[in-house]
Amino acid sequence: MTPLLLETSEFIGEDGEEKFWQFVDTVKELTVYKNGESVRSYYNLITKKAGQFLTDLQVRLLKLALSLRVYSPAVHAFQQIASDEPPPEACSAFISVHGQHACSTKDMKKLLKAAVGRPKPYLYKNDHKFPGVNSTDLPVVVLYAEIGTKKFNTFHKLLSERAGEGKLIYVLRHFVSKPKKMHLSGYGVELAIKSTEYKAVDDTQVKDSKSAMNSEDDYEDEVQGFLFGQLKKSHPELQDQLDDLKKHLTESTNDMAPLKVWEMQDLSFQAADRILSAPKFDSLKLMRELSQNFPSKARSLTRVAVNREMRKEIEENQKRLGETMGLHPGDAGLFINGLHIDLDVHNPFSILDIIRAEAKVLEGLHHLGIKGEHVGKLLRLPVGPVEDNYALDIRHSAIMWINDIESDPTYKTWPSSLQELLRATFPGVIRQIRRNFFNLVLFLDPIQEDSFELVKLAELFYKHKIPLRIGFVFVVNTDDKVDGFLDPGVAFYRVLNYVIEEYDVSQAFMSMILVSRLDVGETLSVETVTAFLKRKFPKANAGKILGLDSEYDDKRKAGGVFYRKTGLGPLPVALFNGVPLGSEEMDPDELETVLLQRIMDATNFFQRGVFMGHISDGVDVLDFLMEQPNVVPRINPLILSSSRNYLTLTASPGTFPPYFQGFIKYCHGTADEEWVYGVTTWIIADIEKASGRRLLLSCLKHMRSSSGLRLGVVNNPSGKLTMESTLLYRALWASLLTQKSKETFGFIQKLLKEENIRLLHQGTKIKDLLVPGMDQDAFEKKHNTLELDFLRSQQLFCQEVLKLRAGQRAVVSNGRILGPFEEDEELSTEDFHLLEKITLSTSAEKIRGRVKQMGLKGDKASDLVMKVDALLTSAPKQEARKDVKLAKDKHSVLHLTPREDEVFFDVVAIVDPLSRETQKLSHLLIVLAQVVNMRLQVFMNCRAKLSEMPLKSFYRYVLEPDVTFLGNDTLSSGPVARFTDIPESPLLTLNMITPESWMVEAVRSPYDLDNIHLQEVSGVVAAEYELEYLLLEGHCFDLSTGQPPRGLQFTLGMSQDPLMQDTIVMANLGYFQLKANPGAWILRLRKGRSEEIYQIFAHDGTDSPADAADVIVVLNSFHSKIIKVRVSRYMLMYKEQLHNFYVGTCSFTGGSSSEDEDKKKEDVLNIFSVASGHLYERFLRIMMLSILQHTQTPVKFWFLKNYLSPSFKETIPHMAQAYGFQYELVQYKWPRWLHQQTEKQRIIWGYKILFLDVLFPLAVDKIIFVDADQIVRADLKELRDLDLEGAPYGYTPFCDSRKEMEGYRFWKTGYWATHLGHRKYHISALYVVDLKKFRKIAAGDRLRGQYQALSQDPNSLSNLDQDLPNNMIHQVAIKSLPQEWLWCETWCDDGSKKTAKTIDLCNNPKTKEPKLEAAVRIVSEWSRYDSEIKQFLRRVQDQKLCT
Repeated sequence: MTPLLLETSEFIGEDGEEKFWQFVDTVKELTVYKNGESVRSYYNLITKKAGQFLTDLQVRLLKLALSLRVYSPAVHAFQQIASDEPPPEACSAFISVHGQHACSTKDMKKLLKAAVGRPKPYLYKNDHKFPGVNSTDLPVVVLYAEIGTKKFNTFHKLLSERAGEGKLIYVLRHFVSKPKKMHLSGYGVELAIKSTEYKAVDDTQVKDSKSAMNSEDDYEDEVQGFLFGQLKKSHPELQDQLDDLKKHLTESTNDMAPLKVWEMQDLSFQAADRILSAPKFDSLKLMRELSQNFPSKARSLTRVAVNREMRKEIEENQKRLGETMGLHPGDAGLFINGLHIDLDVHNPFSILDIIRAEAKVLEGLHHLGIKGEHVGKLLRLPVGPVEDNYALDIRHSAIMWINDIESDPTYKTWPSSLQELLRATFPGVIRQIRRNFFNLVLFLDPIQEDSFELVKLAELFYKHKIPLRIGFVFVVNTDDKVDGFLDPGVAFYRVLNYVIEEYDVSQAFMSMILVSRLDVGETLSVETVTAFLKRKFPKANAGKILGLDSEYDDKRKAGGVFYRKTGLGPLPVALFNGVPLGSEEMDPDELETVLLQRIMDATNFFQRGVFMGHISDGVDVLDFLMEQPNVVPRINPLILSSSRNYLTLTASPGTFPPYFQGFIKYCHGTADEEWVYGVTTWIIADIEKASGRRLLLSCLKHMRSSSGLRLGVVNNPSGKLTMESTLLYRALWASLLTQKSKETFGFIQKLLKEENIRLLHQGTKIKDLLVPGMDQDAFEKKHNTLELDFLRSQQLFCQEVLKLRAGQRAVVSNGRILGPFEEDEELSTEDFHLLEKITLSTSAEKIRGRVKQMGLKGDKASDLVMKVDALLTSAPKQEARKDVKLAKDKHSVLHLTPREDEVFFDVVAIVDPLSRETQKLSHLLIVLAQVVNMRLQVFMNCRAKLSEMPLKSFYRYVLEPDVTFLGNDTLSSGPVARFTDIPESPLLTLNMITPESWMVEAVRSPYDLDNIHLQEVSGVVAAEYELEYLLLEGHCFDLSTGQPPRGLQFTLGMSQDPLMQDTIVMANLGYFQLKANPGAWILRLRKGRSEEIYQIFAHDGTDSPADAADVIVVLNSFHSKIIKVRVSRYMLMYKEQLHNFYVGTCSFTGGSSSEDEDKKKEDVLNIFSVASGHLYERFLRIMMLSILQHTQTPVKFWFLKNYLSPSFKETIPHMAQAYGFQYELVQYKWPRWLHQQTEKQRIIWGYKILFLDVLFPLAVDKIIFVDADQIVRADLKELRDLDLEGAPYGYTPFCDSRKEMEGYRFWKTGYWATHLGHRKYHISALYVVDLKKFRKIAAGDRLRGQYQALSQDPNSLSNLDQDLPNNMIHQVAIKSLPQEWLWCETWCDDGSKKTAKTIDLCNNPKTKEPKLEAAVRIVSEWSRYDSEIKQFLRRVQDQKLCT
């Protein structure tokens, strides 16, 4: 159990490290109250302390997070990191200094002295680093401690002081010396009604070993108005009679008699009617009650008469939802503020994250005074960066185009219609269409050696008639005094111009190519150019062309001007359709491939445009390209970067110092002061310094041509504040306060000119620099009386909020911070133009439109635009919000109105009241309503004409809005799923429905959880499950082929123990999964074949840099963790195969075996089986015994762990010891991308066949699957050694000899008869798998692929484990085993029984005989085995009692 205080600190830390440390300081010794107070009041104290940093809404979200234990994995992850240190003995807190430990502050000094020589510790992304100087050369001290304890405070005091002084880097990691287990929530539990067609229940009586669950409130529920809890207290002597009465009432209420088909038809509408006609505040609870307990409520619903108007309205709305959102009757949907929450993907943990992010935005808008419908309108604005691929406008006169696809005669035979794009071609073919779809612009300096490599590449494209328009921009010396005889670049440029004017462009291009044919290592020289001129154009006058008065110097400067204006990086640079290529793409060897790929991508873009009608034949293609939203006037990575830092401009508690309001005045350029500005830019600088003035002047210069920007200036002085050191800034401020915009604008520009600054230094007075039209008296009065206080507040703002050092410069545009800038870093006028364009196009223009609709004007409106822009664009990017509109909502929608004058969430739920989604969603909505204020609309999306029961299970969703306490103020044992008033007649099976990344197992329950029959149970059926692992999933691809490296193995471990888990990569999506727990893990390629052939090249979603050799993955939340790994082959290993070699014997289940087992593996019989429920486990033990008694070969059993009962797992080690076999429990989580089954039996069938390649270690060559209900009468070594004749597996065909069953042999007619042809249909009760062959031919991947295709249809694969291999018989061959390997009475005649090597207890569709009766009757030795096992289990039980 992780302390709630630590979880609270992690919740607050999500809002930034600064808040985390402030909270830590507030609670540094809080645990002293822990002992003196009750648990409830200590919890209240924690939430009260947290309330200093959170709003009321956030405190409620914190309580939900604590109830869900959301941050427990984050705290636990640090615990695991600490265990890898490992911690010193008997230390409740300790420090680690570069790998050496100390338990007291005294020892710290010694460790610090020698620290520098030792390597620094690895710091994780989620580490808490104290905000000190934190320069890279300081020693790192990691404190492992529990916040709030005395020991923590002693360390923290010293470390925070030292870190503040810049003597060390202080990192805090949570550490609890004695962690305990705790109850979790956020999952569902289902009691599904089982078919009792074949009786499969064990008759062994279970003694209830005092249930771990207390039934304290078992009687709190009332039944038909009787409060049994109260009655039992008042009349304790009538306990038994009251029990009988309660049972009778429950049974009469929960009528489970099956319904007729005609009674089922309207159940969904009848449920909706019941819900909508209930009082509003009860309706959600009623919806939960009906869906979660449907089997016992169904009969009562049949008596409801459906309101006609409701039905009509539902049908109208369904038509509308089908047209607008693609939702069909019965579909479910949840929308929070328009965001679609897919319940198949999201769980309470991810929904809480979404709500928390939304709360920030909603509260921000609320603080800004935006209410009502305006909130929804602003939220739905599409804000955010267009994309990362920004393009430059290439319609520029400085570009020398050498070809034009649309007008050059070379291409005149090509078709010109855009419709040609949609004509089918072979993949990879570049379409030859007479349009400038693809444009390459090369910026070159002819003197650079690598420039001409690119010219040669351009020639290659030109010669091969690739439809690529090629242009050049030459950046050469622009000095007028430098002519072609002094500079080879100028000479080259002038010769080109000469050839273009006297001949044509294509001739000029050929000249360029000829000039570029230099020897390796040679650069362009004036001699090379003049020699070329003489040779190629002997009549040309070199002096006239190259000399000072050349006529061929036109536009020489244009290339340089254009290049500088674009802001592109070092030359050479290439633009494809305006998008700059990265430096690694500019390598001439790579560029050809890169350009062909870009052409393919652009083709897709144009095809989409033509298909959607965005572009037609009359449109100029280049104009269309250049009008896309990603086209910008200049490339500046600082401005265009997608990682952006924003100020919080909404006045929520503790965000801004009190002095912030009104400390800025704006210069409006020449526009009207009532104007609403889309962009507000603050220049933060010291304008007494030249660099500060240059920054301000660049912005002012831009403002001359822009009406969309207003400017504020914040002073960040380099030195002490005095009247002399703030002369210019006070003058600027005085003019802003006293003059009109136009005059102020002129005055500031004049004031900042360097010649005027010199005049001021020489003694000129400020008043002498005033511009005409200014009110001199008002200005002088203000300038002379301005106090320094307002400057101090600006200085504080720069230090505390912007975290700038004295004199540093920065720019803030609509709350987005750019900077701080280095001394030599400048923003030009063009940069300010780009910044304004980007800010307006991504968000500000749309927000400005909305604010104007609200009727606001002037600075108030401009302020609002700035603040809303900062709020919306800093929020995490979400998918587009949907507007769910219904045709009518009077009769078919449940409305719950929010509390007024509070932030509220707009929630729309679309539900079929009787569906699996509603079982979960109804409870989720009830909890959400307790946590957040919401306007809720629930539309009843009913299904008509039902022909079967819509729900066949009872369900509970475990989720509570707050931590719960018992009556005596102690913490309750935690959230549990409690089923009461369940009818006793049906047979039930328990299923856990957990978040995707959880692997849970039943750890305590004496009952058969697969066959719960309440009639036979006295008391409470209790079961305890444990979260055993969190799953780490990934996808792996080979860099060279782009394909998954099938059979590659990964290992997962810690530095102390590198091999704790391992796995194998599937060919399906390159998928792999590893079992882990919260903590930091190292992912490596497995030693041996995997490591010899491959190396990890790159990875995403991990916690180490993408190029690090050791891949570190931190699991610190209940969310799914999915990583991507790209591997590359070593050069010498290009032809090597992974799956030809099998090395290592470590299992993928966490256990490992000794090396000598590898030598003996030929002599081990590997037997795989699955069982669920006590009866099948009883059969399983008997099957094991029968195998062991018929072989001399050592046996190793492999059991699927997922469905084994706690009692089986408890006794199997004793059985292994007594009977001398090995065993291993294997498990694999059903991958999320593979079609999920919902019925337990079908899931178990899936595990029998779908994961054979990944369940077992590579060392296992052959495995035999034996059904649990089988009796073996021969040595299975014989089956293992049988020649499968090249097939990956062998199955026994179904018997044909029992003639009276002919009518039941479904495989002899219809689909199966056609599909199988002359082949036989095989039974899946016994099969042998050659795993080497199975993996080599990728049989597992093929079976999963076919399963994925067929399983979408609910009517296919009715016997999944059997139908799938039979269906795939043509792709994955089956060796038919001799008939005696499997005898089963249902299909085989009595005569063949005596030669049977195994007997299977198949179900008999004719007699439906119960399994147990059949076993005793058919198999003579069965009872003997059964009594032997029973005696053995009794002995184990007795030993347990003795100990």
